Amino acid sequence: MNKRDMKFETLCLHADENARDEWGTVNQPICQAATFVHKGTDVPSEFSYSRLSNPTRAHLENTVAVLEGGAAAFAFSTGMAALNCVMQLFTPPAHFIASEDLYGGSLRLFNCLKNLGYTFDFVDTGDICAVKKLINKNTKAIYCETPSNPLMQVSDIAALADVAKKNGLMLIVDNTFLTPYYQQPVKLGADIVIHSGTKYLGGHNDTLAGFAVVNSAGLAEKIKYIANTNGSCLAPFDCFLIERGIKTLPVRMDRISSNAEKIAHWLRSRKDVKKVYYAGFEDHAGYAVSRKQSTGFGGMISFEAESKALAEKILNNVKVFQYAESLGGVESLITYPMMQTHKDLSEEERNRRGINDRFLRISTGIENIEDLLADLEQAFEK
Repeated sequence: MNKRDMKFETLCLHADENARDEWGTVNQPICQAATFVHKGTDVPSEFSYSRLSNPTRAHLENTVAVLEGGAAAFAFSTGMAALNCVMQLFTPPAHFIASEDLYGGSLRLFNCLKNLGYTFDFVDTGDICAVKKLINKNTKAIYCETPSNPLMQVSDIAALADVAKKNGLMLIVDNTFLTPYYQQPVKLGADIVIHSGTKYLGGHNDTLAGFAVVNSAGLAEKIKYIANTNGSCLAPFDCFLIERGIKTLPVRMDRISSNAEKIAHWLRSRKDVKKVYYAGFEDHAGYAVSRKQSTGFGGMISFEAESKALAEKILNNVKVFQYAESLGGVESLITYPMMQTHKDLSEEERNRRGINDRFLRISTGIENIEDLLADLEQAFEK
């Protein structure tokens, strides 16, 4: 059966069938080798040194490229390593237009790059007119998360791609929250897609990984050179763990998304919750765009409790949910962004964004929904 005829769920298991080894193993073996023997001076070798390429990593990268609809994918030690590599495509005084609501690690990297002469304007990238107004002669790319972390703002990828194309810019999209199962930015016009593979792609909170997926062979060659030079490639065993996670991605995402929807509505029904941030609400500002470009809303929810005391009580009393950083695993997690993911922002900046001492973020897992709701109920009421 041709890969082009396979559904996404099947591709998660069979996207790179050409990688079968000589023993016919069902699972791609872990090739725990640093270097490879050359067959001769006049015989091309597919692999020479694992920093550049490794059979286990190549299999994973081929799989992710197929799932995202990209020309090539590159696996890194972390999501931040992937983003750092992509940013090295540009040289100062490169200017970037970026989503105002971003993962704290991305903001931290961008602040470091400012010291090297890069410049950034942060804006709601869901506002196309506002994005257009910020373009100048040094602008090189638009960078967006959609939905964003942690305020769940939604950006129209196709509209941003149109703006980028007309102005000779790249569009870089962080697709960590929805994964290629629910959203495929390359097909909507993005040039590069970033993932923290630690999250939903791996899905089990047991390893770190990152990906950069590109839409052209030209970009692939550039990223390959930078990645090999930086040396932040993903190790074979971690590649194995991420590949194993991808095999169950659709099943996990469907359960996670279903749980998130029920939890979001439960939170919204409570008088002691001031606001719930969830892209799946029909009155969410980006709901229509989400329905157009995505096939699901994912498992991320943020909410503002009525008081700091209540927020702290919830964090201290959850039993099934776990008070921990990160997201995207099978276990449900609850996070205090002001002290964890966005602690490096100034208090003034956090408050301006709404990330205050009452603000919590939930990553729903695959537990039984009745247990999750009961756990929240007792944590609120205890």
